[in-house]
Amino acid sequence: MSDPQPLVGIVMGSDSDWPVMEQAALALDELGVPYEADVVSAHRMPQEMLAYGQQAAERGLRVIVAGAGGAAHLPGMLAAVTPLPVIGVPVPLRYLDGMDSLLSIVQMPAGVPVATVSVGGARNAGLLAARILGAGEGEDARRLREAMVAFQADLRDRAHAKGAALRERRTGAGGPARS
Repeated sequence: MSDPQPLVGIVMGSDSDWPVMEQAALALDELGVPYEADVVSAHRMPQEMLAYGQQAAERGLRVIVAGAGGAAHLPGMLAAVTPLPVIGVPVPLRYLDGMDSLLSIVQMPAGVPVATVSVGGARNAGLLAARILGAGEGEDARRLREAMVAFQADLRDRAHAKGAALRERRTGAGGPARS
C-alpha cells in the first residue's frame, strides 16, 4: 500500500530545526493529515528551494509550513514563488531568542503574504494548516472540520479540569480559588 498524497509540506532551513518543526508534524498526525518533511535551505540550496516552491502545487501540496531561524528567508522566498498559503515558523536560536526570525518572517512586502505563528510555534502552524485544508469542500474537509471541533472541545475540557484542580488545591472543596 502506498502512502497517501502529502497535502502539507513541512520544510526547514536545517535539520537542527526539526525539534521545533516536528511539532507541526505531530499536530498533522493527530488530525490524519498527510505531509512531507524536508530540509530546503534558502541560503545553502537556493535553486532547490525555488524549485520546491514552484512545483509544490503541481505535486499536490495545498499548504507549506516553513520554519527558519536567524535571517529566516525561507518562508518569504517560498511565498514569492508559490500560489499556496505559506505559514512561517520563527525558529529560536541561541542569540536573540528567535526575535530576529520572527521579525524577518512577519515583515513581508505587500503582495507576498506569509501567515506567521509565534516563535517556536510549529504546533500552531500544523493546526493552522489543517484549518486551511478544512475550509475547503468535500469529505476530507468536512472530516477535518469535525476533527478540529473535537480538538477544541478537548482543549476546553482540559482547561476546565485544570481550573477544578487549582480550586481543589486552593480551597480543598472545589469552590472558587481565593487568596
